[in-house]
Amino acid sequence: MRADCCFTETLPSGENPVRDWGRHAIELLLGDARRSADTHMIKPVFTGLPGISIYFKDESSHPTGSLKHRLARSLFLYGICNGHIGPETTLIEASSGSTAVSEAYFARLLGLKFIAVMPRSTSHPKVAAIRQFGGACHFVDHAAEVYAVAEQLARETGGHYLDQFTNAERATDWRGNNNIAQSIFDQMQAEAEPVPDWVVMSAGTGGTSATIGRYIRYRNLATRLCVVDVEGSAFYEAWRSGDRGATAAGSRIEGIGRPRVEPSFIPGVIDHMIRVPDAASFAAAHVLSERLFRRVGGSSGTNFYGLLCIAAQMRREGRTGALVTLICDSGDRYAATCFNDDWLAEQQIDIAPWRARIEDFLDHGRCLPA
Repeated sequence: MRADCCFTETLPSGENPVRDWGRHAIELLLGDARRSADTHMIKPVFTGLPGISIYFKDESSHPTGSLKHRLARSLFLYGICNGHIGPETTLIEASSGSTAVSEAYFARLLGLKFIAVMPRSTSHPKVAAIRQFGGACHFVDHAAEVYAVAEQLARETGGHYLDQFTNAERATDWRGNNNIAQSIFDQMQAEAEPVPDWVVMSAGTGGTSATIGRYIRYRNLATRLCVVDVEGSAFYEAWRSGDRGATAAGSRIEGIGRPRVEPSFIPGVIDHMIRVPDAASFAAAHVLSERLFRRVGGSSGTNFYGLLCIAAQMRREGRTGALVTLICDSGDRYAATCFNDDWLAEQQIDIAPWRARIEDFLDHGRCLPA
């Protein structure tokens, strides 16, 4: 019997301008990844904590100066590979600043228009960086408004809403592929304690903590994940109560803490959470900046204070081990807020008592307040 040919139409030619653009765009993105192959792991010595090794994964050394460089590249790859981003696509993002800086960088790399929707209170250095990379800024009065406005702009422009808060955990390959978790554990391999007791990380989108927590489980490691949260954030309450509908006022610390529970926040991969007072976060940022001889941002201070809480518990229990946390971005972006005495006074934040306690703990190991 003869089978009739099932093709009734001519097959498309191999020429496809959008696909060709996509291949070129991915080559550019992967080229950026190769050029910024990894970030440094810093190991300062604190005399008051013998037997406890502390490591900082310095994400501020990325080309756009923050942890969000990894996320932005992943979101662009995710959008291109899903067919959402093409050569004429206008890109929209809801952001408190750092993600938009990195996305503006990648949009310029690919020759695409980019609009960031952000609170009017976003630090001026972040706004300037977005504009320097060719991005536009659309301001809203309240952080909770960024989502709806970004969606509206995407509809009006026929563009693509990158939506870091939904896509952060799915755009990153948590099994490896040079994600931040793989980078941390690869860099720890030659250390005296290659498997840290804890990784401590604050939550902004929730995507980084999701990636780290999943990777730890996938690699069957004994490391535990502690997520630190801040005042005005909904994440801690959602983790504690199991209520993903929890809401809050919003955070004074840019980049972390959200007024709602973001879709990328995955409570099931978190072993422990700590809520850190804003005054402790800012104090820790000041202390760490002085110890590292360069400024780190408020979110890095939150990470550092949470790590010190874990270290204090280890000391009480007579345990030794290794702890890892992140430097999320440079403190130079927060000269008008975190490192401005007048701004701290306006916010009624007194960091002096917290600074004294942190320094005493680092130098002499005396009790750190929870």
